[in-house]
Amino acid sequence: MEGGEAPLPAPQAARPDMLAALEQSFSEFVSGRPLLAHGGRVTEVSPTHYRARGLSGAARLGDVVELRSRAGRRMGEIVQIDASDIVVAPFEVAADAGVGDAVFDLGPLVVAPSRSWRGRAVDALGRPIDKKGPLAAGERHSAEALKTPPALGRQRVGTPFVTGVRVIDIFTPLCYGQRLGVFAGSGVGKSTLLAMLAAADAFDTVVVALVGERGREVREFLEDTIGPRAMAKTVAVVATSDESATMRKHAPGTAMRIAETFRACGDRVLLILDSITRFAHALREVATGTGEPPVARGYPASVFTDLPKLLERAGPGVEGAGSITAILSVLVDGDDHNDPIADSVRGILDGHVVLDRAIAEQGRYPPVNPLASISRLAGKAWTDDQKSLVMRLRAMISRFEDTRDIRLLGAYQPGADAELDIAVRQVPQLYEAFGQSPKDRPSRDPFGDLARHLKGKADG
Repeated sequence: MEGGEAPLPAPQAARPDMLAALEQSFSEFVSGRPLLAHGGRVTEVSPTHYRARGLSGAARLGDVVELRSRAGRRMGEIVQIDASDIVVAPFEVAADAGVGDAVFDLGPLVVAPSRSWRGRAVDALGRPIDKKGPLAAGERHSAEALKTPPALGRQRVGTPFVTGVRVIDIFTPLCYGQRLGVFAGSGVGKSTLLAMLAAADAFDTVVVALVGERGREVREFLEDTIGPRAMAKTVAVVATSDESATMRKHAPGTAMRIAETFRACGDRVLLILDSITRFAHALREVATGTGEPPVARGYPASVFTDLPKLLERAGPGVEGAGSITAILSVLVDGDDHNDPIADSVRGILDGHVVLDRAIAEQGRYPPVNPLASISRLAGKAWTDDQKSLVMRLRAMISRFEDTRDIRLLGAYQPGADAELDIAVRQVPQLYEAFGQSPKDRPSRDPFGDLARHLKGKADG
């Protein structure tokens, strides 16, 4: 244009990658994280850990670090601090690290769930894994609101609820805020029973932690075993068996933090943890990688410190808050119910349900052994009449099982022992009444259902 100014170039549309970079920068700016991070360099790499120098002065145990290497950005957790070095257990693969790679301290892991998380599945770091889009961050409760309630500041436990599983509700009834262990060997039916308990209508929110689970079974467990109806109020935290020990170690803590957040909002929360034994295995792997010596069947002492730290966080909250009812599976190695983890967990919990392989082999499901199972809060759930009835049922079942070999040998003579005659006649009917599968209708009145079943057999 002669004698005038050159025209301004036409505005160009912003490229999608530029918008994404600006959005990420803005989210980091408003997230509350410091804009500058302490950094160091990798000095040593092993298959499960790596060491870095330059962070010891500012690092804290449990802080999350970011490794920047040729493979990209990788996250890890600080598990040991020396005068000059830190030891990091990576969330992914330690072999991605190289000597000289930069490491930055990002501070403690923060998980901020919201009600929109219900119906979703996340990993041990709270990241979505269900391909349903990003998760909305919820309100960050103060550390004071989410810490383990003091012993004398908790609400008292004493309000029973119905799980819908007859054999549980009759022999080991539960109360809101109780912590119960399901003890069994592999392949006996723990996951199926846990899914039946997760479908209970007594809770506002359900949090399921699948720790060390087979990847093939996760989707099947959530979609089929739990089902869409129960999944609508469930948050699933998943760390499969092929993930690092650090991820498997974090999954129960992330699930507990989610449950604590909903408890602080006043919800009655059910926390299902499958399994606490695989959590202990992950703790052992991380601890032995730092050089901690074993003290009991290969388990370091820190494992037996971390177990009560996690489990004591469940239970009733302070006055005005909700409660976390925790039901966790305990995988007993070699069907040995006195192995170190089972023995330690049993002493922490408020009751235990024992699944018996011999009962499962007889085709009775759920394969609960009522003689070996106990609820320490059953006295708050039973009426006097129900307690008297359960004691009589236990005695009858005990008599029936104790004389099984004698009866198989043909030494039993009807009429010689009136109590044994009653047991031989009634106990098989009891076992039939206790049978239940996930497809069956949950029992709203377990004692009434038992009475109706026995009456129907008598009339027949």
